Amino acid sequence: MLWAPFFLTSNLQGNMIDYEKIKEEHKEITKKLSSAEIYAAREKYQALAKRFSFLEKLVAFIKKREVFLKERNDLEKIISSKDEDENMKILAQDELPVIKGKIKKIEEEIEGKLFEEEQDLDRDIIIEIRAAAGGEEASLFAADLFKMYSHYTERKGWELEVLSSHFTELNGCKEIVFSIRGRSCYSHLKFESGVHRVQRVPATESGGRVHTSTATVAVLVEPQEVELKINSDDLKIDTFRASGAGGQHVNRTDSAVRITHLPTGIVVSCQAERSQIKNKDKAMRVLKARLLDKMERERVAQVTRQRKVQVGTGDRSEKIRTYNFAERRVTDHRINFTVYKLPQILEGDLDFVVKELKAIERKKFYEAKGLA
Repeated sequence: MLWAPFFLTSNLQGNMIDYEKIKEEHKEITKKLSSAEIYAAREKYQALAKRFSFLEKLVAFIKKREVFLKERNDLEKIISSKDEDENMKILAQDELPVIKGKIKKIEEEIEGKLFEEEQDLDRDIIIEIRAAAGGEEASLFAADLFKMYSHYTERKGWELEVLSSHFTELNGCKEIVFSIRGRSCYSHLKFESGVHRVQRVPATESGGRVHTSTATVAVLVEPQEVELKINSDDLKIDTFRASGAGGQHVNRTDSAVRITHLPTGIVVSCQAERSQIKNKDKAMRVLKARLLDKMERERVAQVTRQRKVQVGTGDRSEKIRTYNFAERRVTDHRINFTVYKLPQILEGDLDFVVKELKAIERKKFYEAKGLA
């Protein structure tokens, strides 16, 4: 659910956040949580507690903003005073732009918090990376993307778990499926679905020629138990021996699992663990995520209005980003954004791009709601 519309108003200057309304709701929920009756209604208590946690962070930012506003007002009084010492006025004039910058920054942080989809802050995701055009170089690039997301996960304090993988003898990655758990991981990584393109001289190239290769990324929301029920009669489950790069068997038992969802034809296999039970569990997680994603895409296709809010088309065949090694450049084609910080981004500093994507998404959302 998006809470932004409840706290945003619009005037000739643009969006205005109703800070008092946020503080009022926070105060009201605080009272409700302090009453003895609320603990008897478990679901209501959990919903209020979650809302309280969200508002608590907003109110903390608002209080900081109020401190800065007071400092700004005091500085403006000094500057406009006829009785004030000239040296004090000069100091106040130097300090005023700094305080205004702090106010602007904290207002942007509050707006960002308001825009985030609160119901998705706690949602886990599953990411699938596959080598596409480019042979072995595409596999090496897919491995680079996995490292990028791994480093980004570490920076954010999230948890990453590999569910399925298929590496090559040169440590490239034909396919890797992994989950990420952590607050707001979905809101940061939901833009990554699509075709990623690399332009560089491959390690396998002896002539020094620049090659263009691609890998595809799919970001799926991992469904909660109450969201998706699968009939066991709709599943075909096969077991087989796991194998590594070059076809070598990594164990001698039929621990790998392949699950086919008969109504949709979706097939998922997993051989990450030595245990057949663990592989089946991981395969089911991926299957559920793919089924939920399929249902969501069908729903969105019927509601064209939502396309106005999206960054890009959301189609996995869409080329979304280019990584050019010669120029140390990363370009996101959906928003025409270019940054010359390729090494930092591949090391996990993905926020250079993510922040721009989130800003454009907010703008599109406000325009669709008539708040821009």
